[in-house]
Amino acid sequence: MLRSLSEFIHFITVFFKSRTALQLEILALRHQLNVLQRKNPKRPRLKMWDRMFWVWLSRLWPKWRNALVIVKPSTVVKWHRKGFRLYWRWNSRQKRPGRPPVPKEVRDLIRQMSRENPLWGAPRIHGELLMLGYDVGQTTVGKYMVRPEKPPSQTWRTFLENHSNQIVAMDFFTVPTIFFKVLHVLILIDHERRRIVHFSVTTNPTASWVIQQIREAFPWDSVPRFLLHDRDPLFMASQFAFKRMGSRQ
Repeated sequence: MLRSLSEFIHFITVFFKSRTALQLEILALRHQLNVLQRKNPKRPRLKMWDRMFWVWLSRLWPKWRNALVIVKPSTVVKWHRKGFRLYWRWNSRQKRPGRPPVPKEVRDLIRQMSRENPLWGAPRIHGELLMLGYDVGQTTVGKYMVRPEKPPSQTWRTFLENHSNQIVAMDFFTVPTIFFKVLHVLILIDHERRRIVHFSVTTNPTASWVIQQIREAFPWDSVPRFLLHDRDPLFMASQFAFKRMGSRQ
């Protein structure tokens, strides 16, 4: 009784199916049967065309999962994602990576113009090349310009070693008191011997107060040649006074 009922239900289902869906289901089952009949005793081996077939069928037939037996549906989805990545990788490939090469004639002309006109910059040479009919970018012109020879500059470490006896560093730090006030401490350190040459404390630091502390620390035109400090607004506002004293920041 149950068998007859199941056969009747199957008949009704097949009857109401569209002919296209039925043909696709038959095609899917026949394909899986051919894969299982291949000479492989352990497990069926799916080739590239088999994977492409199931990816195509999954996009064409909504109920493809019901007919799939040899692999899991998630495997077909993984094949489709991999093919999607490969397609866009191939579609977005570059035939020639990087910028197009600059002809040797243009490179030689850029070097000649920069050598004969040392005061010309990249914008001027770029404009001259455009008037001559050479379509190149300004960055390309700057790349092939002849650089004037300059003496090598010393490193920061070498500068500090050569002028250590002329450098004083200064900075602020704060100290909270037991009465919930904040004391601002200005400290000046000699760079050569790492010794404190001056310090002062205030509750309301100003630019004029900072200038006065420098005068007290270095009287009679003994201000060091270089004063090192950060971009504190008090120091930045005092730069003009520091320069008048003969110091550089």
